[in-house]
Amino acid sequence: MRLAVIGGGSTYTPELIDGFARMRDVLPLSEIVLIDPDPHRLELVGGMAARMLARAGHHAAVRTTSVVEEGAAGADAVLLQLRVGGQAARGVDETLPLECGCVGQETTGAGGLAKALRTVPVVLDIARRVAEVAPKAWVVNFTNPVGVVTRALLDAGHPAIGLCNVAIGFQRRFAALLGVSPDRISLGHVGLNHLTWERSVHLDGKGRDVLPALLAAHGEEIAAEVGTPAALIRRLGVVPSYYLRYFYEHDQVVAEQRKSPTRAAEVSAIENTLLDLYADPSVDTKPELLEKRGGAFYSEVAVDLIAALAGAAERHNPVQVVNLRNDGRLPFLSGDAVIEVPATVTHKGAVALPVPALEPLFAGLVAHVSAYEELALEAALRGGVDRVADALLAHPLIGQAGLAGELARRLVDVNRAHLPWAAAGT
Repeated sequence: MRLAVIGGGSTYTPELIDGFARMRDVLPLSEIVLIDPDPHRLELVGGMAARMLARAGHHAAVRTTSVVEEGAAGADAVLLQLRVGGQAARGVDETLPLECGCVGQETTGAGGLAKALRTVPVVLDIARRVAEVAPKAWVVNFTNPVGVVTRALLDAGHPAIGLCNVAIGFQRRFAALLGVSPDRISLGHVGLNHLTWERSVHLDGKGRDVLPALLAAHGEEIAAEVGTPAALIRRLGVVPSYYLRYFYEHDQVVAEQRKSPTRAAEVSAIENTLLDLYADPSVDTKPELLEKRGGAFYSEVAVDLIAALAGAAERHNPVQVVNLRNDGRLPFLSGDAVIEVPATVTHKGAVALPVPALEPLFAGLVAHVSAYEELALEAALRGGVDRVADALLAHPLIGQAGLAGELARRLVDVNRAHLPWAAAGT
């Protein structure tokens, strides 16, 4: 099986390679092609990847190229992990909204919209080029904002599935608290990408929901990990992802962010050190520092999904949490919306499992953010400051006309180099 990784020069790629090496029986790969426009990063990461596979006794070949068509030709699956504008653009995403009193985050709120504006056109161009040389390849999208980017791919007719590591992180954490293996845990995970709740935690898939017991025994610990007060979690009876903190405690988060270094600055420093390590020909195992880069269990979810899409579902767990079309699972959303829920994955694609009716407290926020995502995609595809302002006006973390207008103008101005329509003055 041939896999192409677009954005393969990422410092996080060795995490993916580590998973491929450890889980070779699940996903037997013959070739991995790393595609990236940065030749320096490609050389370092490609060399590191080859050494890691050699140490593990994995016989897959590693190739590198900056040409999408060359690297993707004949691929069975293509994994997207892009960051248009790099950490510098991320730094702006995390600081500019703060100047206007809003959360500064790269996937949520105004920062998330800025990233979508830069990213969607690039991803669609790449996907078009991939389709010309690998028409049967599945596109596995890790690129944030995953929900918006995945919908763009699906709307354009590409066979795409979005993937995030939040669900597997909860699965592993709950399994550890219960002292059981992760494969015995299934989640009632529901929502949109980076806007999800765990409404149930089933042990051994026999209808036994152990979430109430988990909250009773470990509520304070779980609350600290997701940044939400334990009293609120117990009252809601669910575990929100840590991204819900931006909504539930917006003002407190803004105050904290104004006093702290940006995540972009932290990651940039980590990346520089990682690249130095990758340049060392004696380093052939995943550095411990990589754990601080983010994206825990990234490799496991990628291997699980790609293996299932390759037809290995009968030998592996066919139920995975992915981003896919709503198609009526959440009846208050359009069928074309992209949701994040458990689904059965086979070589034919993903089919969402039935979703119990979502409580109004959660459904209202999901509907609100889904409407924003639709407008965000429209702005990314068609451009225009007014469309950007409309998307911000629809976002529950902004929602004021004057603020939306100011943020729209500033976001477009600072991202002009990545927005052809803005550079043209439209």
